[in-house]
Amino acid sequence: MSTHSHSRRRFVTDAARGLAVVGGVIGSGGVFAVNTPSATTEPADPLAPKPTHHPARAKAVIWLHQAGAPATQDLFDHKPELIRLHGQDVPASFLKGVQVNTQGGAGKLFASKRTWKQHGQSGHWASDLVPNLARHVDDIAFIHNSTTVGATHDISTIKLNTGALQPGRPTLGAWVQYALGSGNTDLPAYIVLSNGGRGLESGSVHYSAGFLPAVYQGIPLQLGDTPILYLDRPELLAAKQQRHALDFLKAFNQQHASRYPADTELKARIEAYELAYRMQSTVPAVVDITKEAAATRSAYGVDEEATGEYGTNLLRARRLVENGVRFVQVVSGQAAKYRDWDAHEDLEGNHAAQARMVDKPVAALLADLKQRGLLDSTIVVWTSEFGRTSYGQSGSGRDHNPWGYTQWLAGGGFKRGFSLGETDAIGLQSVGDVASKVDTYDLHATVLHQLGLNHLKTTYLNNGRSERPTVVWGRVVHDLIA
Repeated sequence: MSTHSHSRRRFVTDAARGLAVVGGVIGSGGVFAVNTPSATTEPADPLAPKPTHHPARAKAVIWLHQAGAPATQDLFDHKPELIRLHGQDVPASFLKGVQVNTQGGAGKLFASKRTWKQHGQSGHWASDLVPNLARHVDDIAFIHNSTTVGATHDISTIKLNTGALQPGRPTLGAWVQYALGSGNTDLPAYIVLSNGGRGLESGSVHYSAGFLPAVYQGIPLQLGDTPILYLDRPELLAAKQQRHALDFLKAFNQQHASRYPADTELKARIEAYELAYRMQSTVPAVVDITKEAAATRSAYGVDEEATGEYGTNLLRARRLVENGVRFVQVVSGQAAKYRDWDAHEDLEGNHAAQARMVDKPVAALLADLKQRGLLDSTIVVWTSEFGRTSYGQSGSGRDHNPWGYTQWLAGGGFKRGFSLGETDAIGLQSVGDVASKVDTYDLHATVLHQLGLNHLKTTYLNNGRSERPTVVWGRVVHDLIA
């Protein structure tokens, strides 16, 4: 066998492996969109930019998932009454509607040990765990009445990403890519970054396209010099040979496509090969932070042990949205010996390490986006699968809490220096009726709205049912919008 033949075979094998990462287009099993922003049928290029339902306030989303669920009573939700009642049994009035058997029942009330101060013109409280973020409270819209369903990490994380309690539905990033297309034809529209620990341990379920065509799934990028596995050109294949091989494959695929003009997936396959080829040069260049100014790298903490990996991911996230990527999902992970924010015990040690990892980089991200004029067009979301209880566990930790916790939004046309809702006096449950509380579905609907999408009209026909991102729930929280 000749070296040339071997190189061609090697290219086809490696290209196939790479396209599996980039987002295969085989076997979507559905019929293309109904009531999408573009049309009733999918265009030949599934990543082509598509019109919005209404004028968009934002172009991109950086979704900061704090994996493991931080205790917002120790970060952003100051509760003097909890401090006063520390060590006492939880008054029965606070437990109405709460199922306390998530991980062993309600312990004694457990006050935050942090030092709290008010910051900015808004006077929002923040603890000494987040001194850098505290300087940006006037750019943030806090959601203090957040709620969700489920009290296990896997179930609630799936709901946070997809709106469902079990795998199988598209993630929010996949819906965004499907509805809007890509903002840069040389890059995918949906990218996922993580730094170990719990991170993306459940795999593609958390960036899946679900029943949407697989081309819309998220592309995970690794830390290090090889962000996407199998994307590089095979070692023994010259650039000219690779281009000839791609042209050869394209000719065959186009000939086949001409016989089946309604086969949009075959057309998508052709585009996916071309996107993978273009990404060989664009992805490494976009995520290469070595060209950033020393002051910028220092602000994100990329050269420090505690913040290096997370800071690198956030600096990459800024570079990605700057280059037209629609949705960047950043999942926090290992900090010191703690794999995530999940603190059933040793909350002080856990949260000190986790906060040290994320506080400086997230503050730098907000400042960097603002300085570059990108914050107005970029939505930054700080969120988690749920919160943590106001009562203690194991003597030094907190249990899971889906009944009341804090999330926040910045940029993208949201109010600045604003707080929505509240939890009760001890920070256990959100106050108000069900309609006033902000569930995952409401968060998704509101983010989509700012991107110019009506969540009720962003639909896909799957097995005879018109599906949408918010399942059968969700409302736009207009009180958050400037």
